[in-house]
Amino acid sequence: MDRVEQDCTVTIRFTMSTEISPGEFKERPEDEIRFIFGVEEQVPALEKALKGAEVGQKFSLQIPASEIYGEHDPSLIREIPKQGLVKQRIKEGKFYRQMKMGSLVSFKILEVRPDTVLVDFNKPMAGISASMRGEVVAIKRADKAEIAAARETQRKKKIGCG
Repeated sequence: MDRVEQDCTVTIRFTMSTEISPGEFKERPEDEIRFIFGVEEQVPALEKALKGAEVGQKFSLQIPASEIYGEHDPSLIREIPKQGLVKQRIKEGKFYRQMKMGSLVSFKILEVRPDTVLVDFNKPMAGISASMRGEVVAIKRADKAEIAAARETQRKKKIGCG
């Protein structure tokens, strides 16, 4: 197997950094992952960078927020009443979590006002993009059993079981 293509087991070694706030980056330590290309879903930017790559080939890419954590949605910033919230947990800049009628309610408190709280219901990492640098370290043809197992794992992930 010379190049990355559908149904190949690909191993990459990479580093990734995210811009957690303007000018402030968080670098993940070097890591290695192995997956079956075209079966075990990766972010589109990575799949595009790897398609046709050879062992030893280096890559560098930007992963937009929409492909990893989702875009930040300004409409999810809302003013809500303090009534019904646990007073001791209401702290500006902190995340608030509480079970309400059998569901977990989670948000970041942006501002505490006299009778209300300005909150952000976006996921904590929403709007954050990443950069990734790495190298293809191995490519091999996956056998039918490996492909079937990978497809089953992907199916379970899509329904929330994996």
